[in-house]
Amino acid sequence: MALHVMDEANRCLQCKVPQCQKGCPINTNIPVAIRLLKENKLNEAGKMLFENNPLTTVCSLVCNHEKQCEGHCVLGRKGAPVHFSSIENYISTTYANMMTNGPAKSNGMRVAIIGSGPAGITIAIILARYGYQVTIFEGKDKIGGVLRYGIPEFRLPKSVLDDIEYRHLELKGIKIRPNTLIGSAISIDDLFRDGYKSIFVGTGVWKPNSLHIKGETFGNVHFGINYLNNPDSYRLGERVIVIGAGNAAMDVARTAIRKGVRHLTCFSITKEVAASHYEFSYAQLEGVQFEYNKKPIEIKDNGVIFKDVIENDDGSFTEVDGTETLYESDSVIISISQGPQNRLVSNTNGLKSNARGLLEADETGHTSRPGIFASGDVVNGARTVVEAVAHSKIVAESMHEYMQSLPKDESL
Repeated sequence: MALHVMDEANRCLQCKVPQCQKGCPINTNIPVAIRLLKENKLNEAGKMLFENNPLTTVCSLVCNHEKQCEGHCVLGRKGAPVHFSSIENYISTTYANMMTNGPAKSNGMRVAIIGSGPAGITIAIILARYGYQVTIFEGKDKIGGVLRYGIPEFRLPKSVLDDIEYRHLELKGIKIRPNTLIGSAISIDDLFRDGYKSIFVGTGVWKPNSLHIKGETFGNVHFGINYLNNPDSYRLGERVIVIGAGNAAMDVARTAIRKGVRHLTCFSITKEVAASHYEFSYAQLEGVQFEYNKKPIEIKDNGVIFKDVIENDDGSFTEVDGTETLYESDSVIISISQGPQNRLVSNTNGLKSNARGLLEADETGHTSRPGIFASGDVVNGARTVVEAVAHSKIVAESMHEYMQSLPKDESL
């Protein structure tokens, strides 16, 4: 592993205008990280990576590198790019084992983090560095949000998240309340009553989007986000249809294959998959089949009726009459993205959402109610992990600025 990483590091041209860094949503200083590694300054490289991106160990595994850092590498124009994903993973995981510093000196101010997905974890870590007393409220039994319950183990080992919980949360004095939904037994107003000076909402998007077609309520039909939450609780049979062809659909398909499904086909309404090339390639390699320009019309007990469509230049679709065909399957999994649950918004006065149910917040995270901030998927819809982290860094600084502006007697 180390030899391979050094081979990759030695290929870096140390460009004066690094396109790889421009391609990174969180602006990781890739050339400097590589240079420090080559100079045997691994700890300095690791510290720099973590200070810039608290989830660097995660992003090194799940980022869409082919379109970001590696996709912008100048070496990739005529050959293979420098695989910074491998370099970042080696530096961050090695350095993580040396991170044992305790919590920063308390500044006496409490902060509540609702949701422990990428956005919530990022906000918690950054504010803990400033000395805030941070409590994370998580609706499930373990931290991670979509990282734990929406990304398969083979792409993101749970041990990575467990390490984050121990080294970045527990050791830094961050408190975690699992199995606690804000908006039911505990409200936003309860948090303010108990002295939290600022509240961050990062509840993600867990409500699956539906097709609204006949047969969608049948017992052989499941939603992708629910399946990924706990695939071992499902009995899908040998033949499965996945409706959708994005990265989440690839996760569903590859997981189902690993759980014993023998024949799995992903159906895309477009003429090509929406997933990244790497994820698509892995799915093909593992035996997933694909059908294109197919629109689901009705779900039956024994499969799905699809109709051919023609994709127009403006992005619309024209159905082809007389092409209705039943594709047989034991189970059907719908994986066409998801939206937010609305319990928190509906039970909180003054908190506004848009027509899609997403929280309204400005570019620095301020919502319609003073003291409440939001970022991540619950604001922007389903996005990548690194985009959530990048935006949450801005929001964390905005929360810090807000709390420091409170009157002194308000912040005691």
